Amino acid sequence: MGRIELEVNGTRHELEGVEPRLLLVHFLRERLALTGTHIGCDTSSCGACTVLLDGKAVKSCTMFALQADGRAVTTIEGIGSSAELHPMQEAFWAQHGLQCGYCTTGMILSAIDLLRRNPDPDEVEIRTGLEGNLCRCTGYENIVKAVRAAAAAMAAAQPVREAGEPPKSPGELLEVGGSR
Repeated sequence: MGRIELEVNGTRHELEGVEPRLLLVHFLRERLALTGTHIGCDTSSCGACTVLLDGKAVKSCTMFALQADGRAVTTIEGIGSSAELHPMQEAFWAQHGLQCGYCTTGMILSAIDLLRRNPDPDEVEIRTGLEGNLCRCTGYENIVKAVRAAAAAMAAAQPVREAGEPPKSPGELLEVGGSR
């Protein structure tokens, strides 16, 4: 049995007795009771289990929990709240980017990672960025609209500076540089 220390949704966890072959998706659902991460196929085909690992989208059914030791994991529960949705959650709701909702958590987290890498993607870039996340209900049109709406909302929330104007704070410098 192994020991794991990781941060999940901003909370540090230290757990003993973690089975070495326990998948991250099962660890999140069973050990931490974070059931927003769905189990769809167990073969990395559907993307329903997508989480952010150090800010990057990964399929949690493809990695062992112990591989997340020392890392930061963000699940759907960690990006917003019922009182204040993340802009991507808000956009999926407003643009009808979901139907049954089973794929939605993975789609949202993959889309957040996509916008981290490319804040203003076109339709082709959105569709390419969401490859590996399957939806059997929507036909993807409203999902693409939702990602575009979230990109616009997230861009509008960023401070606008004149070209060549230096960042006003170290935090703004990190945001401009794209890494945290």
